[in-house]
Amino acid sequence: MSPRYENLFSSLHERGEGAFVPFIMLGDPTPEDSLKIVRTVVAAGADALELGVPFSDPVADGPTIQASHLRALDGGATVDNALELISTIRTEFPELPIGMLIYGNVAFTRGFDRFYTEFAQAGADSILLPDVPVREGAPFIAAAQKADIDPIFIAPARAAEETLKGVAKSSQGYIYAISRDGVTGTEKQSETLGLEEVVSNIQRFDGPPVLLGFGISEPTHVQDAIAAGAAGAITGSAMTKIIDRHVSRETDTDGIPLEGTPGRIDNETALHEELTEFVSRMKAATQK
Repeated sequence: MSPRYENLFSSLHERGEGAFVPFIMLGDPTPEDSLKIVRTVVAAGADALELGVPFSDPVADGPTIQASHLRALDGGATVDNALELISTIRTEFPELPIGMLIYGNVAFTRGFDRFYTEFAQAGADSILLPDVPVREGAPFIAAAQKADIDPIFIAPARAAEETLKGVAKSSQGYIYAISRDGVTGTEKQSETLGLEEVVSNIQRFDGPPVLLGFGISEPTHVQDAIAAGAAGAITGSAMTKIIDRHVSRETDTDGIPLEGTPGRIDNETALHEELTEFVSRMKAATQK
């Protein structure tokens, strides 16, 4: 396990808190804007970060985060400038755990060893490939461990015992547990019934700490996750919706956003105030 994750979970345990981890798409709507957003959420109390690298076919994501991928790509986002952003974030926040969510095609395209080495050198602690199940993870795990990157795997809500055993054995840093079936998004809320069973099923196999994600959009969802035994919660779509509300794009005569045109933030002050208020409330809900 990355020492940053280990130190974080140990410190939070001593303080009687869980972890709140916001997801942010690098480059949305521009690389410069996403860096400012990172600074805001860290100042507001984020315990760690999960950062996305834009990809054209994000199959695990719902409409909200899909749109952030495409918006970032239209704004000029690339893997190379994502790496530059991570380096900047690591320099500014040397002790903050940084987890990456990246689709497997990026690893294939760059080559496994180069891919993991580049992200390790930039300052990432972990990488989750949402379209790579643990049963197919061996070459990814080997390359990650060689580069001192923690491989993270998803534990589905209704996974078979063999899958959960593999996830617990192969994940380092934390386990990303899905609190409900489906893709990312707040359209389908986190299912509070059965959360204890989801967490306990994973913990039977003695893996790293469990973070619950998918549909976590309100402080009560964070409270429920921690009450169920999770070490914390990850929020993506709810964060992304805040950004989306403050971004506009050029449109055609019918008001439809034009593909390939970058987005722009209409009111930076309002955006960052809303992000600060949201992250502060979600972090406050981690008190046990």
